[in-house]
Amino acid sequence: MLPVVAIVGRPNCGKSTIFNRIVGERVSIVEDTPGVTRDRIYSNAEWLGKEFRLIDTGGIEIGDAPFLQQIKEQAEIAIEEADVIVFVTNVRDGVTIEDETVAKMLYKSNKEIILAVNKVDDISFKNDIYEFYSLGIGEPIAISSTHGIGFGDLLDEVVNRFPEKPDIVYDEDVVKFCLIGRPNVGKSSLTNAILGEERVIVSDIAGTTRDAIDTKFKKDDDEFVVIDTAGMRKKGKVYEKTEKYSVLRALKAIDRADIAIIVLNAEEGIIEYDKRIVGYAHEAGKAIIICVNKWDIIEKDNKTMKEWQERIRSHFKFIEYAPIVFLSALTKRRVNSLFEPLKLAFNNYTRRVKTHVLNDVISDALAMNPTPTHEGGKLRVYYTTQVSVKPPTFVLFVNNPKFMHFSYERYLENQIRKSFDFEGTPIKLIARARD
Repeated sequence: MLPVVAIVGRPNCGKSTIFNRIVGERVSIVEDTPGVTRDRIYSNAEWLGKEFRLIDTGGIEIGDAPFLQQIKEQAEIAIEEADVIVFVTNVRDGVTIEDETVAKMLYKSNKEIILAVNKVDDISFKNDIYEFYSLGIGEPIAISSTHGIGFGDLLDEVVNRFPEKPDIVYDEDVVKFCLIGRPNVGKSSLTNAILGEERVIVSDIAGTTRDAIDTKFKKDDDEFVVIDTAGMRKKGKVYEKTEKYSVLRALKAIDRADIAIIVLNAEEGIIEYDKRIVGYAHEAGKAIIICVNKWDIIEKDNKTMKEWQERIRSHFKFIEYAPIVFLSALTKRRVNSLFEPLKLAFNNYTRRVKTHVLNDVISDALAMNPTPTHEGGKLRVYYTTQVSVKPPTFVLFVNNPKFMHFSYERYLENQIRKSFDFEGTPIKLIARARD
């Protein structure tokens, strides 16, 4: 599982600009107004070959609380969730009351904390950083988010503080899955229904974070692991006030699972937040199953299920490969219907295709629909091979990758799907120049 790095600090100290510079693109909203980051942003980043998940905590907006209270609550979430915390201050403002408030919380947390003093844009500010020793956090690192000064030193220190967290290793045929979705769709109830007395629970294993629980169980002759986090069931004013908190827990579970089951609420229907959650799993390259929970509550006729399937396909066009299951966690009706799609998705997620058969399919696809001219040239595909699984990934050796139009790539993916069973799993196509 990826280490988690949180950027914490008072408003208008440059957190979002630092976030954007580290991830290499303008993901977070940047404006010279305190509190403008209205949505907590998550992104993967990398330094010296080490990948990690970065959080801009400025987006943890909690009700109508005043800024000082919001800052404290944002810091609480960072303390709870992050492996390394980057505490951002601002050299031009000096040490403020808000800085002191956050510092008091952080140095009691026993987490790895790095003090970054931002807006050190030129040498004239260099001596001013020594004032920040008074915060008791340690040696300050001078940076300029605008000019990129000091980021190498900052990131060197970040990756040096990563904890050693070896992932739990399971046998290759064990199906690892997680349940994701917005709050109150019934994830906990469904977990309990899946782990009913009729299952043989093998063990509860402490995961790679202190609050992650892997429950290994058997169903018939198959072994499964449901990956859950105890924190998803925590009660507390901070976590109840922001549903954004649940996203990080979902991301942690997605990282370690093979299959993500996106849980929808039949009573409330589909909302934009559902798409965002499932988008994380799709981008992570995980197999996906769509589960419509609370199916017992709504009124139904012989057309209801078909109408729901059409609605789901319309909203989730980017995961047309995902099977759909309807059930009720409360009554446990149709809960067993999850297991066949789980096994199917896992088998396809780990499927390998013989190279000669794959090349026959690609050759037929090229013959039926020759490549168009794109970017000043015409794509030629010399050879195709599968290079990995989880998800199945195929490399096409071509004359020039830039000649591959996205619509033609989608056409080739569809031809592969028509020829082989990849229901439940994404597949990746990579165009690579032949040397």
